[in-house]
Amino acid sequence: MTAAVFSHPFLAGLLGDEELSSYFTAASDIEAMLAFEAALAEAEAAEGLIPADAAAAIAARTAGFTPDIAGLAAGTARDGVVVPDLLRQLRADLADDHAAALHKGATSQDVIDASMAMRMQGVSLVLDRRLAALVDGLAEWSIAAGDAEVMAHTRMQAARPTRFQRKLSAWSDPLVRCRLRREEIAPRAFALRFGGAVGDRAGLGGTADAVANRVAQAVGLWPAPGSLHSDRDGIVEFGNWLSLITGALGKFGQDVALSLQNEIGELTLQGGGGSSAMPHKQNPVAAEVLVTLARFNATLVSGLHQSLVHENERSGAAWTLEWMILPQMAMAAGAATRTAEDLLGRLALSEGADGG
Repeated sequence: MTAAVFSHPFLAGLLGDEELSSYFTAASDIEAMLAFEAALAEAEAAEGLIPADAAAAIAARTAGFTPDIAGLAAGTARDGVVVPDLLRQLRADLADDHAAALHKGATSQDVIDASMAMRMQGVSLVLDRRLAALVDGLAEWSIAAGDAEVMAHTRMQAARPTRFQRKLSAWSDPLVRCRLRREEIAPRAFALRFGGAVGDRAGLGGTADAVANRVAQAVGLWPAPGSLHSDRDGIVEFGNWLSLITGALGKFGQDVALSLQNEIGELTLQGGGGSSAMPHKQNPVAAEVLVTLARFNATLVSGLHQSLVHENERSGAAWTLEWMILPQMAMAAGAATRTAEDLLGRLALSEGADGG
């Protein structure tokens, strides 16, 4: 047992996802925060709020920056967020007037939320690509299955024969809907949450919205009419989406595990898990993992709903809860899509499956 199953030396082989884990490293977080600061300086220079040479100096500084991680850790422990010490380190090698232009009109939440949105959008695209591959794989299986029948089961009891294609559609259709939902929630889930000290963008004067729109375009996020500092429904929608993915794949995994039972034998599995005591067994490990991950995210999504309660203009407590929950949900969805792709490639309909 460990506190970090997704990155554990051997449990990660079962529950981890190397591709998605790259979005949750300190390096990727810092890279995204620096991209925000460079984009902000460029936007403010374009709107005449800071000199062009200051924006150029900030861009050069962020491009060549190597952080003192120990200093960032100490600063985060003291301040509750990493940004004050990150800015201190960045300003150390900037001229005074350029240092004053860095982060103008912004606050720590702007930087951290932008980093989160950039990285979560990347995560969503990886997951969408995998969902597309799963849908295609299930469609190919459906064509190959033709008119083959299996026994339908209602309330865990044999019911009537049904076409296997119908069962495949029950696994595939929710994944198609998940892909459509990503497009629908994207403007809210991957919006630039930018508002300055108290969320009113007052530090940027009459150019505030123009600056925000320029920054959003530069970092690949959706523009928003306000700060969204305490409006977290878009983030929770993304968490719900992650849980819908794992839930749909959990349904697939549960059905597969039942169909693989010796007494049922409707499906065959190539390369099941071994047993230390019963060498004749092929355990449906991947199918079981899909069920586990579905249940895991179903519990975490309620915690993410707790983070909707941001008191007044900013909440340290609710905000920190997002940092703890959302990456785990994303990693679970990553592990589920990775596992499902592998499992699908090792399944086949039994030769004798005819609905009998």
